[in-house]
Amino acid sequence: MTRMDLRSLQVRLKLPGKPLAQSNPNKSLKPSCKAQASASLEMLAPQLREGTGIRKGKLGERWKEYQGSKNWEGLLDPLEENMRNEILRYGAFVQAAYTSFNFDPSSPSYASCKFSESSMLQLCGLPETGYRVTRNLHATSGIRPPHFLTKRSSYIGYVAVCQDEEEITRLGRRDVVIAYRGTATCLEWLDNLRSMLTQIPNSTLECDMPQPKVESGFYSLYTSQDDTCPSLSEEVIDEVGKILRTSDSTKPLSITITGHSLGAALAVLTACDIRAAFPSSPISITVISFGGPRVGDRLFSQHLENQGIKILRIVNTHDVVTRVPGIVIDDTGVKGHAKLPKWLMTGLQGMPWVYAEVGQELRVSSEDSPYLNPNDFAMCHDLEAYLHLVDGFLSSACPFRATVKRDFLQLLAAQATTVWCKVLPRYMSILYRTMTAGR
Repeated sequence: MTRMDLRSLQVRLKLPGKPLAQSNPNKSLKPSCKAQASASLEMLAPQLREGTGIRKGKLGERWKEYQGSKNWEGLLDPLEENMRNEILRYGAFVQAAYTSFNFDPSSPSYASCKFSESSMLQLCGLPETGYRVTRNLHATSGIRPPHFLTKRSSYIGYVAVCQDEEEITRLGRRDVVIAYRGTATCLEWLDNLRSMLTQIPNSTLECDMPQPKVESGFYSLYTSQDDTCPSLSEEVIDEVGKILRTSDSTKPLSITITGHSLGAALAVLTACDIRAAFPSSPISITVISFGGPRVGDRLFSQHLENQGIKILRIVNTHDVVTRVPGIVIDDTGVKGHAKLPKWLMTGLQGMPWVYAEVGQELRVSSEDSPYLNPNDFAMCHDLEAYLHLVDGFLSSACPFRATVKRDFLQLLAAQATTVWCKVLPRYMSILYRTMTAGR
């Protein structure tokens, strides 16, 4: 089956009839249906997998614009094609952090990386990125676990460096990727609930000035350590230091930190930490996050801007994770609510549950895709759903293109219990008719 066949199938799925998103989201699947979905996906995989590659365009001298030097002005609405491809490319690195994580709690190697550094990207379906993993990263919970939870540190992501000269030329610089997965362990869930703001120690601001604050649980995961594992902060700074010492200082270097959910929050903290650790380095530091929660207060947001850190948040309107923790107070009062008196707004700013958004935002919506149910919490927060929406997004005036290129085989696999029953029967019927045509 050719790639053109795949795309024509995707277009033909938008046939007249009942919109797919209107299917009953509360209807549970029987175990036999789940087995049928799994078997069907296995059958479809060989025909469809050839259309799932990462598309690339040459960035050249404009690479700084794609890294946010002009705050992505003119690149997001409408979404410029190279910008789309870069977002999807970094999303694939985040997906690799999930794929390489051992989710099996009965395994002796639970919560560790399943693959060696040398083969990880290839085994995660990214064989031709031009990057090589140089270090696996671990996060340690600051919560003392009960006796049946003895492991506090978990594999959270990795550092990868672009070493292919052809890819470096295409990108316009050597790029370092730091990729983080989202919440996966019980202790990480508990840390997520520690939503009060806490002050960042050793800030570069004067001691007598108000200090930036960040969410307690995220900061704990980033800075905690145990007897067997250094903190995530120590691992990151040590590895970035090694990369800077061995890099050619005359050639441009960028650090792109990307993550989903919890990983998005850790990406923001990492960017701030790297800039503080290497203040005189000319490196470009950019965060591209997917479905990230709020991280800090207004002073923290201003601190990131003053550091020159560029942050692009991809936000699904129907994803509740992007609306927590706390509340956001902007110039009109509490975000999404009526305007507050100025004296009350000023008084609320110092409260430990008043947050601020950071960076720039690219907003997508599950409602715009015929394959997603906007009322399904899990689906709206899923990383593959985010990548599907980014690939389909055109502009705020025309939010979703009918010829979305990203193959939704991965979407089906990631959300089999909520997606497959909507599209798979029609997909297989069309696939069968296409493959048997002319016999």
